[in-house]
Amino acid sequence: MMMNTLKNTKTALATKATKVTKDTRNTKYKKSLVVFVSFVAVRLCVLGSSAAAQDLTPLRLSLDDARMRAVAASHRLAEARARAAAAEDAVAVREAADRPIVALQGSYGRINHITEFVVPTATGVPRVLYPDAPDNFLTRVDLQWPIYSGGRTDALERAARAEASAAAADVAAARADLRLEVTRAFWALVTARATADVLTRSLARSDANLRDVRERLKAGLVPPNEVASAEAQQSRQRMLLIEAQNQQALASAELARLIGAELLQPIEPVEVLDLPPAAPVPLVSLLAEARALRNERRSLEQRVQAADFERAAAEAGRRPTVAVTGGFDYARPNRRIFPLAERWDDSWEATVAVRWPLWDGDRARTEAAQASSLATAARHRLAEFDSVLALELQQRLVELDSGRAAIAAADDAVRAAAEARRVVTERYRAGVATETEVLDAEVALLQAELDRTRTFAGVRLAETRLERALGR
Repeated sequence: MMMNTLKNTKTALATKATKVTKDTRNTKYKKSLVVFVSFVAVRLCVLGSSAAAQDLTPLRLSLDDARMRAVAASHRLAEARARAAAAEDAVAVREAADRPIVALQGSYGRINHITEFVVPTATGVPRVLYPDAPDNFLTRVDLQWPIYSGGRTDALERAARAEASAAAADVAAARADLRLEVTRAFWALVTARATADVLTRSLARSDANLRDVRERLKAGLVPPNEVASAEAQQSRQRMLLIEAQNQQALASAELARLIGAELLQPIEPVEVLDLPPAAPVPLVSLLAEARALRNERRSLEQRVQAADFERAAAEAGRRPTVAVTGGFDYARPNRRIFPLAERWDDSWEATVAVRWPLWDGDRARTEAAQASSLATAARHRLAEFDSVLALELQQRLVELDSGRAAIAAADDAVRAAAEARRVVTERYRAGVATETEVLDAEVALLQAELDRTRTFAGVRLAETRLERALGR
C-alpha cells in the first residue's frame, strides 16, 4: 500500500512538473509570438508604403554630394537669398534718394463761363484782360532735387548697406545650418544601416544557435525550456532588426527630403563610420577662428552698425535741408502771363528752398533715442553670442575627447565580448555551460557591437557640430 502511494505521488509530481514546464514554454512562446506579430505588422506597413521604391535605382551619395544637392534644393535657403536680394534693393532705394526726380505732367480742367474783363485802350479798341476760357490745358516738366539733407540720406544709405551685409551673412548662416542638418541626417542613415548590419549578423548567429539547441533537444541533451529561451532571444533580435530597418527607412526619407529627391528614393551612403578622428586643436586658436568665420557674429556686427547709422539719420532730422525745384510749363491759358489769353504760352521757374525744423514736437530726439536703444541691444546680443560661442566650442571639444576615448573602449568591449562568446560556446558544446550563458554572451556581444556603432556615430556628429561652431 505504501509503495503504491509513493508511486502515485511521484507520478503526480512528474506530471505537475511536466505541466509547469509546458506552461512556461507556452507562455514564452505566446510572448515571443505577440512581439513578433506586432513588429511584423509594422514592417508590413513600411514595406507597403515603400513598394514603389523597389523599382527605383538606389542613389549612391557621398556627404559632399548630399550637401551640394541640399543647397540647390532648399526652400529655406532660397527664402534667405530672396530676403538678401530685398536688402540689396533697399540699398538701391536709399541711393536713389539723392538723385533728381524729373516728371512730366499734363492736365485738363473745365470751369464755368464768366464775364470777360475788358478795358478800353487809347486806340479805342477794347482789350480783354481776363477772358472767358472754360477749357484749361496744362503740360509741365517738373524737377525736384534734394541737394542737402543734413546727412540723413547718407546715414540711411549706410544703414541699408549694413543691413544688406547682415542679410548676406544670414544666408551664409542658413547655408551652414542646412549643411549641419544634412550631415546629421546623412550620419543617421549611415548609423541605421550599420546597426541593421550588426543585427543581421547577430540574428544569423541566433539562428545557428537555435538550430544547435533543437538538435540537442532531439538528442535529449537539453530540456525544452532552453529551446524556448533561444526562440525568445531570436524573436527579440528579429524585433530589433525590424526597428533598425524602419529607422533606416525614416532616415533615408529625411535625407531625401533635404536633398530634393523622392521620399521613397533608396539612398546608399558611400561613407563609413569607422574612420580615424581628427587630432585635437587648442581652444584658443579655435575661438579666434570661430569669431572670424561665424556668419551669425558677422550679421550681428553689421546690425550694430545699421542701428548706429539709423541713430545718425534720426539726429540729422534737426539739421536744415536744401532742395532745388523747377519746372517748365506750356499751358492754355498760361496763368503766369498777364493778361490771360486763350492761347498756348510757355513759362519756367527755378527755386532753391531751405527748410530748417526749429521745433518738431521732439520727434527727432525720440527717434534718435529709439535707434540708440536698438544699437545697445544689438551690442549686448553680440557680447552674449561671444560668451556662448566660447562655451559651445568647449562643449564640442569635450564631446570629441569623450568620443575618442569611447572608441577605444568600444573596440576593447567588442573584442572581449567576442572572445567571451567563443569560450562560452565551446564550453556549451563540451557540456559544461548552459544555454543561458550562451544567450547572455550573445546579448553582450550584440550590445558591444551596437555601442561601438553608436560611439562612431557620436564622434562623427561631434565633428560636424564642431565644424558648424567654427563656421566652416
